[in-house]
Amino acid sequence: MIVRSFAPIAGPDAHTLILGSMPGAASLDAGEYYAHPRNAFWPIMGVLYGAGSDLPYTERVAALKAAGVAVWDVLKACEREGSLDADIRGEVPNDFEVFFAAHPRIRRIGLNGGKAAASFRKFGTPWLSPGTVVHVLPSTSPAHAARDFEAKSALWRSALLG
Repeated sequence: MIVRSFAPIAGPDAHTLILGSMPGAASLDAGEYYAHPRNAFWPIMGVLYGAGSDLPYTERVAALKAAGVAVWDVLKACEREGSLDADIRGEVPNDFEVFFAAHPRIRRIGLNGGKAAASFRKFGTPWLSPGTVVHVLPSTSPAHAARDFEAKSALWRSALLG
């Protein structure tokens, strides 16, 4: 099954970019980034930027934009059954050349999990501006429960706000 990502959440003054690999089934069904109720992304965004899951999606998006945070996925499309990153095949990357040209202030990137990191290394790094700091972060997916919420939050805070 071919799945496609969403347009980025990004204001013109974005300085921080958070990249996932590809939205999971719950997100694709909802048409919203990180829609699975057990995904820790929005709770972490609530701690860091006041964009928590207690707010309507449009307000969360607005809060991230106001904070200079963009959200996107490394992949534009892929083949995948279900939601697991391990099942991704036939990767088609998003156009990072165009994105970074349109968002020249991006200087910090957080990669949400190992698959996002591996795919970004393959497709996105040629377009990075000098001095951009890239952090590989623990996945917020409920499938990755090696760290509890507090530990994940601390790592995300250090990388994105530190």
